[in-house]
Amino acid sequence: MKYAVPVSGGVICAHFGHCEHFALIDTDEAKREIIGKQMVAAPEHQPGLLPSWLAGQGVARVIAGGMGMRAQVLFQERGIQVVVGAMESDPEKAVLSHLEGRLATGDNVCDH
Repeated sequence: MKYAVPVSGGVICAHFGHCEHFALIDTDEAKREIIGKQMVAAPEHQPGLLPSWLAGQGVARVIAGGMGMRAQVLFQERGIQVVVGAMESDPEKAVLSHLEGRLATGDNVCDH
């Protein structure tokens, strides 16, 4: 299972579509562990681009601090699960916490 986590300044970005990079994290769900990680530069921001771009990267889940409702719908249409309001700042820790069913989430900080 591959996760995408938006990152700016080394931590999870509060505004999904405006991040610097994406941490693409491959996991073994059965073992609940990370088996690979790649940091890729985010493409230039264009409405509607990221869901198809990340789907093309093989992403099945996205963990974000915040994401607008329209983007969430576009991800869901591509079969990508979205988790918003991530309270963890470290991308790898957030993925591991999600795999273990203990990722703390709060408010979606992005409302557009």
